[in-house]
Amino acid sequence: MPTPYSVMVVCTGNICRSPMAEVVLRERFAAAGLADRVVVDSTGISAEEHGNPVDRRARAVLQGHGYPAGDGHRARQVRAGDERDLVLAMTNAHARALRRLDVEPVLYRSFDPAATGDLDVADPWYGGAQDFEDCLAQIEAAADGIVEHVRAELGNAQVSRHG
Repeated sequence: MPTPYSVMVVCTGNICRSPMAEVVLRERFAAAGLADRVVVDSTGISAEEHGNPVDRRARAVLQGHGYPAGDGHRARQVRAGDERDLVLAMTNAHARALRRLDVEPVLYRSFDPAATGDLDVADPWYGGAQDFEDCLAQIEAAADGIVEHVRAELGNAQVSRHG
């Protein structure tokens, strides 16, 4: 069996945005029949939340939309050498931090066909329930584009192995 395609989502503390996106992407890859070919994880650029679970408000919005709550998740900091096939940064600031670690990211919202201007996924941490709803909406809006990108990458890898 070939090595799975690996995706990592990165935010600040790895308790809100990136674990929410990790859950959504896992569900979308499973729905696309790619669960056995793609692995998704998440990290943060900061160590301040290291070991903490998914934020309770993020859990609530995920569950409210029919997603798993991210049980078992523990925040961890991205490290140099954390290589994946696709690294998705939630903001431009996260992308800059990743580049300092020699990790080349792509902005998560760049896969949202309706996104224009600022491609940062809004940080819900300091807000209320609506901010977490808005964050999930931004994550969902880009998820299908990410799935299609990975599907194309998998197809290209298969062609290059056989062609």
